Amino acid sequence: MIYTIIPTIFFLLASYTSNPVTPSPNNTVKPKVYARTVEVTVESKIESAYNNLHSDKFALPKLESFAVALKGYYALKEKGLVKKEILTIIDFSMSSNSKRLWVIDLITGDVLFNSLVAHGRNTGEEFASNFSNANESYKSSLGFYSTGEIYNGKHGMSLRLDGLEKGVNDNARARGVVMHAADYVSDSFIKNNHRLGRSQGCPAVPVALSKKIINVIKDKSCFFIYHPSRDSKFSAKSIS
Repeated sequence: MIYTIIPTIFFLLASYTSNPVTPSPNNTVKPKVYARTVEVTVESKIESAYNNLHSDKFALPKLESFAVALKGYYALKEKGLVKKEILTIIDFSMSSNSKRLWVIDLITGDVLFNSLVAHGRNTGEEFASNFSNANESYKSSLGFYSTGEIYNGKHGMSLRLDGLEKGVNDNARARGVVMHAADYVSDSFIKNNHRLGRSQGCPAVPVALSKKIINVIKDKSCFFIYHPSRDSKFSAKSIS
């Protein structure tokens, strides 16, 4: 039995010396590798999701706004702050005369809606450029929201929005920033005024689409208002 064990021991020693395991000089190597792996995985998921978007009727959102929106969606979903696999993106880098709101089914990749949407009267004329979280500012607020409940107000069926970024949009409910219908959000208004109408800070949408959009995105879906001035500042840690 001794003769059987000894060759085995020599074999193991030889294997160890020919392939020594070099200890890590510190404990930071593995976390860095892991973090990089996670980053690559998220980026690949975003790329895959974007390539999966499709519609026979609508244009697609820009990759830049979609990427920031989807990163935030993942963070919100992980925290349980959104429940649905529905993502709404408003791209305020675009002219208000263009269809800059998208509602996307993240399971199928279907673009469900692509619509005109208003910004606040003090946020800008044709283009949005000034944003605020303050009461009576009549400005739009950027960032991530969770959609709330439906109610009937002066604009008819409306949807409450809960801002999720402290100091950026967390005053939305108190300000009465909601999605609602408005007749100044229309091609005819653009034709007569050379720009879309503006709200008091609400993301107002066309009368013909408002009820359809609201019913799809209500009750804890992810709602994101993008502008490149905040793109590089976004972090999951900013979500309250």
